[in-house]
Amino acid sequence: MSGGILFEDVSKFYGEVLGVNHVTLAIGPGVTSLVGPNGSGKTTLMNLMTGLVRPSRGQVSVLGISPEHPEQLFRRTGYATQYDAFPRGLTGYDFLYHCMRLHGAARAEAKRAAWEALRRVGLEEAAGRRIAAYSKGMRQRLKLAQALAHEPVVLVLDEPLNGLDPIARAQTLALLKELASQGRYVIVSSHILHELDRISDAIVLLDGGYIVAEGRIGEVREEVKDQPARFLIRASAARQLAAHLMEAGAADEVRLGASGDTAVVGTRSAEQMLLTLNRLAVELGADIETVAPVDADVESLYQYLVGAGGDFS
Repeated sequence: MSGGILFEDVSKFYGEVLGVNHVTLAIGPGVTSLVGPNGSGKTTLMNLMTGLVRPSRGQVSVLGISPEHPEQLFRRTGYATQYDAFPRGLTGYDFLYHCMRLHGAARAEAKRAAWEALRRVGLEEAAGRRIAAYSKGMRQRLKLAQALAHEPVVLVLDEPLNGLDPIARAQTLALLKELASQGRYVIVSSHILHELDRISDAIVLLDGGYIVAEGRIGEVREEVKDQPARFLIRASAARQLAAHLMEAGAADEVRLGASGDTAVVGTRSAEQMLLTLNRLAVELGADIETVAPVDADVESLYQYLVGAGGDFS
């Protein structure tokens, strides 16, 4: 498993069109979310790490394997693209069975793996139906089943939540988190940013083919120096606490909740604000229920670093 997923000064051009430019990146185990507007380079990055396209310059390696060795790479990776082009005459089970046979599995192993993959994505009851009769959400789950049926170490998923109903999305997110807990590399792109927060260990923010920021969400938030860190305070004396934080210079902005027991406080120094808040709580006899960051999330970081003009549709 050594080496992780590495990009070394990688650029990809499609004629005169830029895919990604000067990407140097190391992705480790866990869930890594690729975030950016349409055309930012997310799909190009995924195609590069799965060997479907080759870099115009620079080097890519996955678990120490170069895309120059596709047979080795395909055994270790599973890729579900955002597009589907299934052989509609096959059933879901037949499709997965034949995929496993193409991976070199014997008949008994291909049968077992196909059923296990269908079970994991909740398609057992639809296994015998033709794919042509599947809904978009079912086809999405079948793509995920195909990507994970051969138990890859690296799972690359382009918009896997698209077309899923809320229950299926929750189940898929839980499955991805489970796979990551097993030490796998799970790379996900999605326009449903608030749901990425539930599973992401790290993010890669892209815009115009360049990496804007990358790392763990909390670490990336700490690098955003031009925006105050914002915290929700829920307490019996939230208004008083917020006012005293402003007077003490520990808060730069305050937004009070309508109920009187909540306030959102912006600060340039989270450490100073928290220390002052603890002192004030003792002095005022306030009962603090919650202190939680409200902008250390994927969507806020996207807005701060890329802006609201990106099109995710």
